Amino acid sequence: MSIDETAPGTERIGEGKRIGILTSGGDAQGMNAAVRAATRTAISLGAQVFAVYEGYQGMVDGGTGIRELAWEDVGSILHKGGTMIGTFRSKDFRERDGRRKAARNLLAHGIDRLIVIGGDGSLSGLDLFRAEWPDLLAELVAAGELSADVAAAHPVLMFSGLVGSIDNDLVGTDMTIGAETTS
Repeated sequence: MSIDETAPGTERIGEGKRIGILTSGGDAQGMNAAVRAATRTAISLGAQVFAVYEGYQGMVDGGTGIRELAWEDVGSILHKGGTMIGTFRSKDFRERDGRRKAARNLLAHGIDRLIVIGGDGSLSGLDLFRAEWPDLLAELVAAGELSADVAAAHPVLMFSGLVGSIDNDLVGTDMTIGAETTS
């Protein structure tokens, strides 16, 4: 299958959607495989995928920290440990102002969907970001940093959290990305 084709019987349900993918916290073996699988699945369903480099810090900093991924960008990464898009424990994202900057930078790319691969802290931060999203957008509009039309077009933040932790310590999961690599 070429990168521009859809598998037979597959709808392009991602058409027009923009998804950010990031890895956060400590790196774990298997994160690259998860990045590759999520990226190629989303592309094959018609979505645009953007790598958020260095975890949540890439969202806070914006600029080159958020870049579109193509099919070939995630080729030949399965055998590599850690994560090809980097990871970082962002102190800035822990503060509301950092999350407000992150929301602004995501929307500069039209992203209102995230795939986050990380552990408990990463996924807890993601849930807080999702809960604050409408208020963060309202603050950005009030400050003149975001148009009301853009805010209205992206009223909610949708996400998928993939547990990537060598600790395998999240409640409700039997196995995490990276857990089988420790002895």
